[in-house]
Amino acid sequence: MENYRVGVDEGNDLDSIDFDALVQNLQDLTEGKDTLIPMFDYQQKNRIGSKVIKGASSGVVIVDGTYALDARLRSLLDIRVAVVGGVHFSLISKVQYDIGDSCSLDSLIDSIFPLFRKHIEPDLHHAQIRINNRFVSSFREAIYKLKCRSEAPGACSISAFQGNEAQTDNFIEMYLRPPSATEEARINDWIKMRQSGIRYYLSIGDQRIVDKNFIIRPKAEFEVGRMTLGGLLDLGYSVVASYKRASTYVVYGNLSVSFETIDTLDETFMVLRGTNRKTVGAEALRMGINGPWITKSYLEMVLEKKGVPRLNTPPLFPNTPTTSNQESVIAAPRPIRTNPNLVMKLEDLSQPWTRSPTKSKMEPVLATWHFISSDPSHAGSSVIGSSSFRDTVKLVPMPDSYDFDRGLLLSVQAIQALLENKGLPVIVGIGGPSGSGKTSLAHKMANIVGCEVVSLESYFKSEQVKDFKYDDFSSLDLSLLSKNISDIRNGRRTKVPIFDLETGARSGFKELEVSEDCGVIIFEGVYALHPEIRKSLDLWIAVVGGVHSHLISRVQRDKSRMGCFMSQNDIMMTVFPMFQQHIEPHLVHAHLKIRNDFDPVLSPESSLFVLKSNKQVAYQDILKILDPAKFCSSAQNFIDMYLRLPGIPTNGQLTESDCIRVRICEGRFALLIREPLREGNFIIQPKVDFDISISTVAGLLNLGYQAVAYIEASAFIYQDGKILIEVDHLQDAPSPYLQIKGVDKEAVAAAGSTLKLDGSYTTKVMSLAL
Repeated sequence: MENYRVGVDEGNDLDSIDFDALVQNLQDLTEGKDTLIPMFDYQQKNRIGSKVIKGASSGVVIVDGTYALDARLRSLLDIRVAVVGGVHFSLISKVQYDIGDSCSLDSLIDSIFPLFRKHIEPDLHHAQIRINNRFVSSFREAIYKLKCRSEAPGACSISAFQGNEAQTDNFIEMYLRPPSATEEARINDWIKMRQSGIRYYLSIGDQRIVDKNFIIRPKAEFEVGRMTLGGLLDLGYSVVASYKRASTYVVYGNLSVSFETIDTLDETFMVLRGTNRKTVGAEALRMGINGPWITKSYLEMVLEKKGVPRLNTPPLFPNTPTTSNQESVIAAPRPIRTNPNLVMKLEDLSQPWTRSPTKSKMEPVLATWHFISSDPSHAGSSVIGSSSFRDTVKLVPMPDSYDFDRGLLLSVQAIQALLENKGLPVIVGIGGPSGSGKTSLAHKMANIVGCEVVSLESYFKSEQVKDFKYDDFSSLDLSLLSKNISDIRNGRRTKVPIFDLETGARSGFKELEVSEDCGVIIFEGVYALHPEIRKSLDLWIAVVGGVHSHLISRVQRDKSRMGCFMSQNDIMMTVFPMFQQHIEPHLVHAHLKIRNDFDPVLSPESSLFVLKSNKQVAYQDILKILDPAKFCSSAQNFIDMYLRLPGIPTNGQLTESDCIRVRICEGRFALLIREPLREGNFIIQPKVDFDISISTVAGLLNLGYQAVAYIEASAFIYQDGKILIEVDHLQDAPSPYLQIKGVDKEAVAAAGSTLKLDGSYTTKVMSLAL
């Protein structure tokens, strides 16, 4: 709806929206007609043209905007969805804390979001679906930045990126200090407001990690109306710093390079940005830039120029004796500069659902890590920084469990606290059941910290793998793992095994060495927190939930359809016997427990768009649509086994909703528990395959599931990182099936058109199509 603006003075003013044009566009689409929708430029502050939306191109139209449930639109909407909470609540919580009890919650909402109560909240009550968004600043998809002065040696100009169009942008950035804050620059507690054209964006506190040369920022910015700034000023906030930032930038893939001029500093800086730390670093090397890198924010540099004192983090180790005779507790520094009191003391009032949720429904955004000495001789010692103390210092486990976003943030904090309090190396273990999200968490942590991840699967013994004993602790080569950890602990170069799951044998070794640039190693696997392993690790992290919990829910649903109820514990004992006996008991000892509430069906980041056809395509034609510079291919054999719960009538037909699919591939078992969705010719395939052991298959059979289909197949896979093309040859099938897969729907559709597959698509599951 932002494109339907006709006025520019009020950021969220109802009168600035051209409802007549929007209604006409929706009516055209409802009648199957093509329609022209406007395009608005926020820098030029006016409409710059329009674009055509074809009436027959999609069966679904989504209207997104603050006033999307206005009475003038409701009659044209088939589904009405309202979303509240999120950063909206975080800002109110922050302000409530800053100004104390001098202002009621209602007054705060009216001051910060003056149009919400009058023009927005009444319409939200007409929604058929109501969503409370419990947002927290997420480092899952963090932005990694390298910054230097543009006149640094080796710096290149925008013209070096031939074929990429340079763009310009201008911002005004303002920082608001709370009314109770002192003159010193404790910028963690400030609110940042960025103005771009007629749009205003707000972020709470200086939320970032500074690690070596990198500035790492979470997605923590959201759009507000212009009136929000006025409301904050009325509540006593004051603008203590502001500057103009003029930026010329080029975007190429997931990277961007920009030249930013800050008027107050009268300097220009070059900034490399990207979503992958290693890619950003590699691009800097390719461009021939080696610093000197700047890790201070523009705000810190502006304050230094003005001579404003910056309040530093308290010293790591207090010199005062500890009060306890049994232990020495140390408050670790907070490497992430964010406000720990974001969730504040809101009264538990009886409110309509659209009001901000209360503290009782929220978790703290941040906790504080503490340390304890395992050596009683250090109790009460004031020489806490000694080397002998560092050898005995250990983390105090967090008492609560945390969701994935907070857990990721706390994991990085713990690593940085260990580096500062114990020094190199820091060895991390991440354990949990299959499909819980261990590997995903490990690689996201490694991307932030810039370290190596070692999977415990690399330590499989070949003979155990051939017997499908993946969840058996004895399948690990513990002597080699112990040697590798000992070498890492003592700063020696070591050789980590490489295991080939296809052949079921070790294929070689890779060298690993801890250095100043990479002082952290992460080991992840189901047995990472086993006592024999965790005793050698510094940080123990347990991850539970994920698709693991979805299988339990699926089995409960299936059994209830038969009129049989089973408790979660009964199912766990049957379906995950190895987990219940040999993995779960060790997770309770973790320093940090993370709940992964990931829903593989609802999460758009987890889905692939798939076009499937049984039309034969020449190998040369496939090569034409893939990038030759990134092309790679592989082949694999697999067996799909479909398990159906007895008692469900099939009438000779087997449907996906009645089955659980087990794929046996390269000696491993993978489970698919959710059927895909359909949209026209597309299959929207959720990524919900996760590894299980043979004992899980046996457990499902013991619960009454029956193997009703058993299909052997071979697959040839061609991909370039953006598009994956899979040619599947199924046993007894008259012809192979070709699948085009990708996260970009338009790219998948274009590949299908290039291969001239139109009219030959099918949305049936390959095995069930037989």
